[in-house]
Amino acid sequence: MSSPISGKGVPPLHRWTPRALYIHIPFCTNKCFYCDFNSYVAAGQPIDAYLDALENEMKQTVAVLPPEAIETVFVGGGTPTVLSPDQMARFLASVKKHFPLADGAEFTMEANPGTTDMDKLAAMREGGVNRISFGAQSFDNGLLAAIGRIHAADDVVRSIANARAAGFTNLSIDLMFGLPNQTLEQLQDSVAKALELDLPHYSLYGLKVEENTLFHRLYQRDELPLPEEEEEVAMYEYLMGRLGEAGYRHYEISNFAKPGYESRHNTTYWHNEPYYGLGAGAHGYALGERHINIKGVQPYIDAANKALPRLDKSDVSVEEAMGDFMMVGLRLQEGVTQADFAKQFGGPKLDDVYGQELNKLIGQGLLEKTPDDGYRLTARGILLGNEVFGAFV
Repeated sequence: MSSPISGKGVPPLHRWTPRALYIHIPFCTNKCFYCDFNSYVAAGQPIDAYLDALENEMKQTVAVLPPEAIETVFVGGGTPTVLSPDQMARFLASVKKHFPLADGAEFTMEANPGTTDMDKLAAMREGGVNRISFGAQSFDNGLLAAIGRIHAADDVVRSIANARAAGFTNLSIDLMFGLPNQTLEQLQDSVAKALELDLPHYSLYGLKVEENTLFHRLYQRDELPLPEEEEEVAMYEYLMGRLGEAGYRHYEISNFAKPGYESRHNTTYWHNEPYYGLGAGAHGYALGERHINIKGVQPYIDAANKALPRLDKSDVSVEEAMGDFMMVGLRLQEGVTQADFAKQFGGPKLDDVYGQELNKLIGQGLLEKTPDDGYRLTARGILLGNEVFGAFV
């Protein structure tokens, strides 16, 4: 086979059928001040018509690209748990109808605290969901109000208790740091309360001020009192140390897990592997092509009832796929390996393609070689990850 970097031949990656499925439910109880996701306040929205259109997209997708056994499903949003129990049951039945799930598949659903009563949790369990990721963000009620969250810290504790009572054991929560006026002491208190829940997985994200959000408008007017960079770094270093002390493996820049509880679905992204992407505004990647769906709820419904609801699609060159492999793979603690690079691209070696960039980053103390003929971030590189990833754009 010709070397993929030469542009000849088709690399193995571009022949793989996705084993991962992402589905987008774009409805929320309210819009948080920092959120730029494709989401809409649920009140007054045609949710049932959206679920009809989503099933139409499922039918068309499997007709074009028939699935093998799906290893991971991730239902994100928005807040998928704004669906009623009946809507939830109907939606999950359509997933199982069109996408065969492998034995032991990971099936994650995002949830907001306070949106998962026992009837809804029962519908989720019955429909195949076996992992829930709750958007807690903080255990400080003042900070929650300041970022536009409508739940309180006690709602997180109750939601976790309800999920466990319903039989869920694979649970995760998101926490945020670098919030307006947030102090290191406030973060330490939230982490302590989060660890008291004794969950198998935690995601810890720094605030990013995104365009088309209330926070961006405030930032432009110099009305968003963010922590200084040094304080935000101190927060991140505290998180790494505290979660490590508590027995959690820092397996990806923003994610910590007990052994065996790493997010299998998100690891698909970090390995640059293909995935189905369905729903309004969803992204997908398969057979060397990326797509993004139409974003608006009614425009998506209208489009999906006629054809695949694509807003845009583009071919991914081998060079671009290699750059993506490096950028996302280096987010993982294990880094990137020659074996995985060869599995996706055939002949070329990491050093042949990226020797100059790798040597420069090693010289800067941001990367180090691994025993399995690969590369990973150093402790300093973890703090300066964006500088590393930018070298492979």
